[in-house]
Amino acid sequence: MVGLRRAKTLLFVVLVVMATTIANGAKMLKENDKDEPSKGSGETIDVKASGAKGDGITDDSKAFADAWKKACESKSPSKIKVRKGKYLVKTLEFKGPCKSAVTFEMDGHIMAPSKATPGKPHCGWINFEKLENFNLNGHGAIFDGQGATAWKINDCAKTGKCNTLPINIRITGLTNSKIKGIKSTNSKLFHMNIINCKNLTLEDIGIDAPPESLNTDGIHIGRSDGVRLVRAKIKTGDDCISIGDGTENFLVENVECGPGHGIAIGSLGKYPNEQPVRGVTIRRSLIKNTDNGVRIKTWPGSPPGIVSNILFQDITMDNVSLPILIDQVYCPHGHCKKGGPSKVKLSDITYRDIKGTSASKVAVKLLCSPGVPCTNITLSNIDFVYTGKKGPAVSACSDVKPKLKGKMEPPACTEKAKPDS
Repeated sequence: MVGLRRAKTLLFVVLVVMATTIANGAKMLKENDKDEPSKGSGETIDVKASGAKGDGITDDSKAFADAWKKACESKSPSKIKVRKGKYLVKTLEFKGPCKSAVTFEMDGHIMAPSKATPGKPHCGWINFEKLENFNLNGHGAIFDGQGATAWKINDCAKTGKCNTLPINIRITGLTNSKIKGIKSTNSKLFHMNIINCKNLTLEDIGIDAPPESLNTDGIHIGRSDGVRLVRAKIKTGDDCISIGDGTENFLVENVECGPGHGIAIGSLGKYPNEQPVRGVTIRRSLIKNTDNGVRIKTWPGSPPGIVSNILFQDITMDNVSLPILIDQVYCPHGHCKKGGPSKVKLSDITYRDIKGTSASKVAVKLLCSPGVPCTNITLSNIDFVYTGKKGPAVSACSDVKPKLKGKMEPPACTEKAKPDS
């Protein structure tokens, strides 16, 4: 009996110690909660709670600015909620760096003022800048630039100056971020401009403007590394995608382009000290009813430059005027220096599994620079049919000797490429 009593006493002491330890732990946790905020998700900020009306008439700019300020200053990840509605806003600056990650959850549409007011060169209407781990979930949200008035006053064909109207969405200095499910429509100038970004994903993107909308490039990218564009439908009055200097490791996949001017690397060589373009892959895409298909364009009389490690693969062309084009004497509207050949060096470029219909007799045109001829250009499984009445499609080349693999229709380089052909 004595042994049993001692065992019961010992068990009681153990239970008391455990209870005291648990209670002290809970107390410490509670005190720590007071000293340090939770590291979980922060609050959700509703722009309507910040004063937005979402009626398409009232200027909601301040409500968006106030919501952004609160979210950007939050020490824990936060969300900005944009409910269904039409929000009229002037220029907005969603600028970091922020204290923690910010996510936009957008179910409403954003509208720009219809009046065309020129601003500083390369200015933006909606600006995302210097953000890390930023997410924009659009759920089909529309950014409407209301650009019809601007297209009528755009005189860049005469002046060569086309950059003072606002870009719909300007994305500058984003890192490890994602933008998904948005549509840009009727931009006054470029729809999306991506500069100085790293590890940025664009997914399920829509671009929509009529063919007469001048200089409304769908997506322009430059000086960025590790950008991915996956699933997009782009209809516009200029290049669906234009790739500027300093672009590296850029993937374009499952894009439908047209109408417009096609997908272009360049133009390059207009300015000194342009950075190389390397590691661009464009694949599994459709280009339809465009002036060009996949194009590389550089200016004559240019400073030195580099374009290398480029892959165009598994692309279908439907009624495209010039499906494959290298143009190293690019000179729109006569605004160029013709004092010498382009010095932008093109090398290690592959066109693989590209097929469809050409709206012009010249389906493949490789017009390289006599100053720095193209090297290591590969044509592999090319199959084009000319839909006109001037005979079969032809391929024209100058200052290049491409490597040929697989099917080749039209036969490669049967004519000399000329600037005016």
